[in-house]
Amino acid sequence: QVQLVESGGGLVQAGDSLRLSCVASGGTFSSYTMGWFRQPPGKEREFVAVISSGGSTTRYTDSVKDRFTISRDNAKNTVYLQMNSLKPEDTAVYSCTAAGTMRKLQLSQSPYWGQGTQVTVSS
Repeated sequence: QVQLVESGGGLVQAGDSLRLSCVASGGTFSSYTMGWFRQPPGKEREFVAVISSGGSTTRYTDSVKDRFTISRDNAKNTVYLQMNSLKPEDTAVYSCTAAGTMRKLQLSQSPYWGQGTQVTVSS
């Protein structure tokens, strides 16, 4: 069983940056595809970014391309989401997830999810 714990959320102004972290335990971190989803207030959860188990492949939803960067440190069992040029529409609860494949993760078919961390961007 994999446990995921996110941190790094907060209240920032538009244009600011934040880095989210997600620490995994209880499994072989380097074997999992990792990703981030977010759920804006009153809306459904949506895919943000994914990174392959080795870190060589990343994918992003169009609205965050060129602003967000996903990365991982397999030695630290940690995946990161660097968020730059934040916009009010980025306000959401951001959750970390682990899956066996990138396809399953992007389809929200991951077996493991964190509790989430709140990101609020004021205008």
